[in-house]
This record gives sequence, structure tokens and C-alpha cells, in this order.
Amino acid sequence: MTPDEYCRQKTAASGSSFFWGFLFLPREKKRAMHALYAFCREVDDVVDECRDPMLAAIKLAWWREEIERVFIGKAEHPVGRALTNSVQAFQLEKENFLAIIDGMEMDLRQNRYSDFESLSLYCYRVASVVGLLSARIFGYRDEKTFAYARDLGMAFQLTNIIRDVGEDAERGRIYLPLDELARFGVTEADILEGRQTAAFIELMRHQAERAEGFYSRALNALPAGDKAAQRPGLVMAAIYRALLKEIVAADFPVLTSRVRLTRLFKLWLVVRTWAGVLP
Repeated sequence: MTPDEYCRQKTAASGSSFFWGFLFLPREKKRAMHALYAFCREVDDVVDECRDPMLAAIKLAWWREEIERVFIGKAEHPVGRALTNSVQAFQLEKENFLAIIDGMEMDLRQNRYSDFESLSLYCYRVASVVGLLSARIFGYRDEKTFAYARDLGMAFQLTNIIRDVGEDAERGRIYLPLDELARFGVTEADILEGRQTAAFIELMRHQAERAEGFYSRALNALPAGDKAAQRPGLVMAAIYRALLKEIVAADFPVLTSRVRLTRLFKLWLVVRTWAGVLP
């Protein structure tokens, strides 16, 4: 199996909505996005699947070294070897890959966030930075596109947090800002024990409104001249925003179930958005 095949399989096996955004990309850009996404999956899996925090830290340190090797052409891992070509072709910055690892390391040190400011740093590292790298791969002419990519990454991560409240609670994690729990009258025990109170729903409406604000800000920031190049990101925005609307419409059943969109609906959003209808 070649490094590119490894990354493609890693991306497809994840079942992520990001896969849909890559469907119509030219071959070289698709290979680069598969490599980027596979890297994100590898380092995320270290945190999710390794029960020993010290061992997870060692593995993330190895990935830091691997990124250094990527940028001198001596990568060892299939994902690293696939990334080597991409970083050269699209002028991707080493600091961004290291920032993603920084975000994963935050998960090893903490499982609560006192306020949105501290949560924002986490979201920036694990999602906005991925958006910045993706924007380079998709192509741009106007540097204002990076503001769009940063805010869109934030919107995606906030949507993920809303969708995964119950699953994260099973791991003992709460990504909702603790000061906002207190403001809405929701306790940590309510989250961890899956109690869907009226206060919880109001708390989640507040989270959804914030995510919607980031979607709107991102889409308004995208320069018209870069919309065609950034269509893969717009496809993902259409899917994630539709998922958020579905969660809101269902009154946030996220403590006990995972809301999903059907593959047929996702495909319809892909075709609709790629044809030029913005999300």
C-alpha cells in the first residue's frame, strides 16, 4: 500500500463529512487533503484510543518529530511521507501542523474549559488551523480568505462539540464553557448523567447561536474571487450547517443519541453547493 492509498483509506474509513468535500477536487489537491485529514485522524486517535496519558504524550511527541522529518524530506510514517509532497506543493507551514498537535495535547491536560476564551484556543488549534491549511490547498488569491477559513473551522468545531456532548461526557469530558453552564443553571452532573432539562436545552440553544454566528461571519468574509476555489470548504459548510439545524430542530437530543444526516441528503448538498449555491 502506498502512502497515498493509506491516507485515502484512512479518510474514507472515518465516515467524516470532510470526505464529501473532496469528491470533485483535482487529483493533486485531493491527495493533499487526504494526507492532511489522515494526519489529523492519526493524532486525534492517539488521544481518543490511548488510555494512558503518559503513553499518549510520548506518541504525540513522536508525531512532533515526524513533522520535523516531513519538512526535511525524511518522514517515516505513511502519512508523513504523503504529507512531504503536499507541504512542498502547497507551501504548507510547519507551525500549523505543530499547532494541531498542541491542540491534541490540551486534551491530555484538561477535560473542562472555564470559559469560551479558553475553549476558543482549543478550537483554533484543532479546527481553525486545519481550515487555514485546507484553504491553501484549495487555492486562494486574496488573503482575506484566511479569515473565512479560520472562522469556518471554529464553526465546524463548535458544531462537533454540540453534536458530541453525550459521547464526550461518557469519556468524562465537557467542552461546554463552565461559566455558561452556571449561567443557564446546568450542572456538570446534568451533563455527565444525561439529564436533558429545560435549562440544558436553553444552554444548547446559546451554543448553536454562537456556531451560527461563526458560519455567517465566515461566509461573509470569503472574497467573491475565491469562492470557486474554496467550494470544497463550502460543501463541508453546507453539510455541517445542515447538521446543526437538524440538531436544533430536534431539541438537542445530544445527551443520549447522535444526530446524523443521510448519505443521500449529504450527496444532494454536495451537488447543490458545488453547482454554485452557497450554504
